[in-house]
Amino acid sequence: MAPPRNVVKIAVQMRDAIPQLIQLDQAKPLAAVLKEVCDAWSLPHSERYALQFADGHRRYITENNRMEIKNGSILCLSTAPDREAERLLRGLQSESREGRREALRHLLLLAPDLTFAREVISRDGLQRLGTIIEDGDDLGEVLALALRAFLELMEHGVVSWETLSIPFVRKVVCYVNMNLMDASVQPLALGLLENVTLSSPTLGQLVKSEVPLDRLLVHLQVMNQQLQTKAMALLTALLQGATPAERKHMLDYLWQRNLRQFIYKNIIHSAAPLGDEMAHHLYVLQALMLGLLEPRMRTPLDPYSQEQREQLQALRQAAFEPEGESVSAGLSADRRRSLCAREFRKLGFSNSNPAQDLERVPPGLLALDNMLYFSRQAPSAYSRFVLENSSREDKHECPFARSSIQLTVLLCDLLHVGEPCSETAQDFSPMFFGQDQSFHELFCVSIQLLNKTWKEMRATQEDFDKVRRAAVLRLRQTERLHQEGTLAPPILELREKLKPELMGLIRQQRLLRLCEGTLFHKISSRRRQDKLWFCCLSPNHKVLQYGDVEERVGPPTPESLPEQLPVADIRALLTGKDCPHVREKGSGKQNKDVCELAFSVSYDHGEEEAYLNFIAPSKREFHLWTDGLSALLGNPMGSEQTRLDLEQLLTMETKLRLLELENVPIPEQPPPVPPPPTNFNFCYDCSIAEP
Repeated sequence: MAPPRNVVKIAVQMRDAIPQLIQLDQAKPLAAVLKEVCDAWSLPHSERYALQFADGHRRYITENNRMEIKNGSILCLSTAPDREAERLLRGLQSESREGRREALRHLLLLAPDLTFAREVISRDGLQRLGTIIEDGDDLGEVLALALRAFLELMEHGVVSWETLSIPFVRKVVCYVNMNLMDASVQPLALGLLENVTLSSPTLGQLVKSEVPLDRLLVHLQVMNQQLQTKAMALLTALLQGATPAERKHMLDYLWQRNLRQFIYKNIIHSAAPLGDEMAHHLYVLQALMLGLLEPRMRTPLDPYSQEQREQLQALRQAAFEPEGESVSAGLSADRRRSLCAREFRKLGFSNSNPAQDLERVPPGLLALDNMLYFSRQAPSAYSRFVLENSSREDKHECPFARSSIQLTVLLCDLLHVGEPCSETAQDFSPMFFGQDQSFHELFCVSIQLLNKTWKEMRATQEDFDKVRRAAVLRLRQTERLHQEGTLAPPILELREKLKPELMGLIRQQRLLRLCEGTLFHKISSRRRQDKLWFCCLSPNHKVLQYGDVEERVGPPTPESLPEQLPVADIRALLTGKDCPHVREKGSGKQNKDVCELAFSVSYDHGEEEAYLNFIAPSKREFHLWTDGLSALLGNPMGSEQTRLDLEQLLTMETKLRLLELENVPIPEQPPPVPPPPTNFNFCYDCSIAEP
């Protein structure tokens, strides 16, 4: 007879004792279970003990998480969290340096557990750690352990970073600004200041005023990847907390000090692989650089501005008037105005008054900046572009100004100029660190490529209003399918017959991907965290195995993962705004990227419903995981990635099936069946025996 569902068979171990194999009744109070375990080992005062998971971070078992105990789990009996916290905090006050060091090491091991962290915090543990940090008696391992434990306890969010005292923050700033500091201390000090800057505007201003940019540049130039990453994290945090004017001033100063060149040569193209955290901070730095373009993008041209009128005239003169000469010299005012209006039209402005074209925002003045940059940095290419199109037929000329305005809008859209920084993205472009004025340089390359494509397509000006990028892609795809004959009814019928087999292949690939597993970042309500956790599907597709990982040194083995979630317990798959961790973060624009990459699985947790929450590292991983989980639950795989994979497989398989019919036209309708013959005398009579 099978045991009741709320009874699990587990092992409980204790040092210097024979382990107990017990049947844990989840309906029984935890205090009663503890008493039975202690009685079996003849231990009095069971209230002084607690159960912990034996693997992973040795989390304490509480009434809230006890349902995570599964059949075969191994627990250990240890000191209760309140007594352990009290013992370790007494150890921090030991006169022996070795005693303080051991207490800090043990405290650091237990700090990730929320139950233990609350006990430490309630006993003024943060203040005691703060005293060690402020005193700075030992600038080596003891200080590093104290900083790391302080960070671990603060990550639980029980105490706000805004409650830290100014003297404490100033002391940590001193560790950042010190020379010849222990290599393990400064990354931790930088990480603590990053948290302060992101969480408290007041303390962030203190950090900004007392940590010179030159000091961060020194840390970035040290060939220590961890120190570089933390220095870049604090730098981007300071930039994010600055006003637009302050941010521009800071970036200009950093660029003058050759930060861009250093990042490009010594970080992006370093022999060591670029870590995920550094990639994220480089993405943030790129987004902040591009964000400086937003004021120009949002500002329309002012027809009464003398400076802007002169810029427009300079644009016209660079195209039509040789240097030092003026074709309009000696002409009347009316004739000059008429000539200028005609030349502005040749430049590609829709109106004789170009100011009207540049009133549109976006791109506003940013389009004018791009055109001027192109005319000054590539004058030959600029003149050739304008004069070449001036000599074409009216309907086939590529209007420079109008193309520039549309192209600037497109670049701003593709590069997300003016949008808030993503909390998870890592997709920076090395190009933006490879040279100065990278946005304008990108425009120069793109406008020449546009002109080349325009000529090859023999496009007309009407194409601006008729063709959208997506429509062009769909039209080209449809044309290709028609040319290949894949829209003929017999081919469509063949594709429908192939779909079930190919969908099974995709399903198999998705499940194999889940078995390989993925590293996910932890996202708090405040910021992206450096911590990672790993999740994978067991080879028999019965269990999701997951757990925290310390460093990205490679995927852990499934056996080393402490947590398990049976697939049979999963109720549903949630995505986007339906996920509980997205609802908690709110629906602000800054969380749009998190919403797009978020998914959760709800599962039975005793009599309640619980959630396992994910933030995918990329859109592709989001599709692969949601498809795989849908397949596990017996639901259809409806992601965009599945549609693309299916289309690619169908195209390849169809071509393979039709190889022998190459250059044979496939009819739209099957040929008619011929009428039956008038007689069947041609049929061989098998009953006649041969002589």
